[in-house]
Amino acid sequence: MKVYLGAAPGVGKTYRMLDEARRRADRGTDVVVGYVECHKRPHTLAGLAGLEVIPRAQRAYRGGEFEEMDLEAVLGRRPRVAVVDELAHSNIPGGRHAKRWQDIEELLAAGIDVVTAVNIQHLESLKDVVEKITRVPQQENVPDEVVRRAHEIELVDMPAPALRRRMAHGNIYAPEKVDAALANYFRVGNLTALRELALLWVADSVDDALQKYRFEHGIDRVWETRERVVVALTGGPEGETLIRRAARIADRSVGGDLLAVHVARSDGLAAGSSPVAQVRQRALVESLGGSYHSVVGDDIATALLEFARAENATQLVVGTSSRGRLERFVTGRGIGETIVALSGDIDVHMVTHERAGRGRQLPSLRRTLSTRRLIAGPVAGLVLPLLLTLLLDGMRGTLNLTSEALLFLLAVVAVACVGGVVSAVVASVTASLLLNYWFMPPVGQFTFADVNSVLATVVFAVVAGTVAAVVDRSLRLSRRSARATAEAETLSSLAGSIVRGDQAIPALLERTRETFGMDSAELTSAPVTDTAAVQVPIGEEAHLVLRGRTLPSSERKVLAAFAAHVTVAVERARLAEAAAEIEPVRAADRMRTALLAAVSHDLRTPLAAGWAAIASLRSRDVEFTDEDRDELLATADESMARLGRLIDNLLDMSRLQAGALDLSLRATTLEEVLPTALESLPPQSRVDIPCLNAVPAVLADPPLLERVVANLLSNAARHTPPDRAVLLTASTLDNRVEVRVIDRGPGLPAEDRERAFVPFQRLGDTDNTTGVGLGLALARGLTEAMSGTLTPEDTPGGGLTMVLSLPAADLAN
Repeated sequence: MKVYLGAAPGVGKTYRMLDEARRRADRGTDVVVGYVECHKRPHTLAGLAGLEVIPRAQRAYRGGEFEEMDLEAVLGRRPRVAVVDELAHSNIPGGRHAKRWQDIEELLAAGIDVVTAVNIQHLESLKDVVEKITRVPQQENVPDEVVRRAHEIELVDMPAPALRRRMAHGNIYAPEKVDAALANYFRVGNLTALRELALLWVADSVDDALQKYRFEHGIDRVWETRERVVVALTGGPEGETLIRRAARIADRSVGGDLLAVHVARSDGLAAGSSPVAQVRQRALVESLGGSYHSVVGDDIATALLEFARAENATQLVVGTSSRGRLERFVTGRGIGETIVALSGDIDVHMVTHERAGRGRQLPSLRRTLSTRRLIAGPVAGLVLPLLLTLLLDGMRGTLNLTSEALLFLLAVVAVACVGGVVSAVVASVTASLLLNYWFMPPVGQFTFADVNSVLATVVFAVVAGTVAAVVDRSLRLSRRSARATAEAETLSSLAGSIVRGDQAIPALLERTRETFGMDSAELTSAPVTDTAAVQVPIGEEAHLVLRGRTLPSSERKVLAAFAAHVTVAVERARLAEAAAEIEPVRAADRMRTALLAAVSHDLRTPLAAGWAAIASLRSRDVEFTDEDRDELLATADESMARLGRLIDNLLDMSRLQAGALDLSLRATTLEEVLPTALESLPPQSRVDIPCLNAVPAVLADPPLLERVVANLLSNAARHTPPDRAVLLTASTLDNRVEVRVIDRGPGLPAEDRERAFVPFQRLGDTDNTTGVGLGLALARGLTEAMSGTLTPEDTPGGGLTMVLSLPAADLAN
């Protein structure tokens, strides 16, 4: 599948699609046109020349005839390539699928290549964003994943001024629609924002494809397609300095990404890490537009570089070492130097900070033995006793045997502290032999028959072994403590995400995958057969499955905690679904309660007035004149009419709430419904209506549309001063008809506009005889039932404008 993605309507998607179809046909490819919508544009119609067009299927729907792609005919024809326009289109009922993208998936499954087109505003993930920008709700949407699965996505773009010139020249819409389009949807700001959305979405799609390609081909070197700056955080006070420095580096490049990563370390280098500082640093990263990540790693440098390469990072920002000179000499090369040595094609920035070079008061004893110490220990076990022997030989006669033995013992203890058990054994054997040969009588030969010589050798061995065992035990305990600290940091970070509301199941799965360095994390309804996968049951019907590496038992305890959070998230999602199912019932209960209150109060006034008039007419005690009798009859008639309207509104609102409203949609003109709607207004109301001949018919139910227009006009007339008239206008915009009912009343504050559509509300209306407050609520409900929208706007110069938007009947297909 190839998708032409348009930044806005009219940029030329269909033209480009037909141009490609002709090029393929000229090369001998079997190409047919399954469905193309030309919108009567001459250049697009000309693009169909020479192409085989599959006749469209005719479908009857609610009194109208509509055309759809004949899926069965295309499948029966079995071309090599099918051109199918309007990927997000909703099919008229009667076909196999509800959406056209589902038709296309069936064509693809049958082995037919598809060339299609869609606008950026129809992508599901951007629906709300586009509506905020353009104030035009999108009725037809397509899941982003459908478009992302395409083998090719080509952006069709055009600068906003150029697109507006095309519109003004009549290349997009008919002349009568141009002015309204330029003043609404096709404003420069709207088009510029849509272009940026399209460019960003396509850039993300290309980036996803690149990451997938690198993973499938085992490419771990960095491809500098986009600047991605990773900043390494220890949780120390220097973190904010590093974050701001990394953010400045990322801002220097267009579209640069900032990623902060904290390694919960199990090798003991967690000193200086503060959970409070981590929370502040996460907030700072997110405020700068970056993302915060936490991983577990035994080797800090390796974990950072693996994360950076997995994210295709181009630059890595780390702080300079806070260790002092003595500690650097004892412990060897630090994390920064190791990262620089192993970074390869990732640029490393060593950033200085106020804690650089301060060092700790004592060298860390929590570090496990490095390679340098494992090599240096045995060497010291041989060399240090030899050097001590040379020194003491030069001082022979100054010290006695006891002092010499103690110095050799001190050397053995020092070697044991540096190199562990193996080094202690080497040093004890070397020292005992040298002491026996050079300093114990007879000097110059080995003597093991003497009790003192044997005792000295045994003491050296016992002391050295004891010291080495203590050092080894201390190291093991420190590793356990460090591991516990790392696990606590990870769980604390996870708990923080839950508190902040990041507990959506996809977010938790991604966090789990990232924390444990796995390739994937997913939920399955049953255990998988892959023996290499790590599986954790999270209930009777679900399993958490991770793939990537073998997980050691020490990490499974933390994984169990993550699985518990996923379990809670799954249960919460189920409860949310159950609550969503209950909410309509609760809403119906609230509606019934309000309905009873309205019936007991608001219906009483017209009913009482009508009864009083009829009772007066039936009275034999008073002789009424003809004028009085006519007035009483008029009062009774007006009261019964008002009562009938109230009851109709209540019944319609009840049908809407129950979902039992029957619709009969057909092409309906405004001239057809306006006379009846105007008859329901009070005699003193004035309504100005310009010529509506150029406005196309809408797809609506005529009686319901009449009720909507009548309620809107009645509401506008009630708030318009007596010396002013209500204005009703209509225009077309993007395949829809917009009807505006404009009053010159006091208007409505922005914070109260949505409340105006709540049943039984009469904002600013204290006259309880005018109705139960259902007019606008019913108007919006009926409008939405006909796939329309009803939104309030300010009237320039004062007042309120109700904008009724409905699909145009001649463009609905």
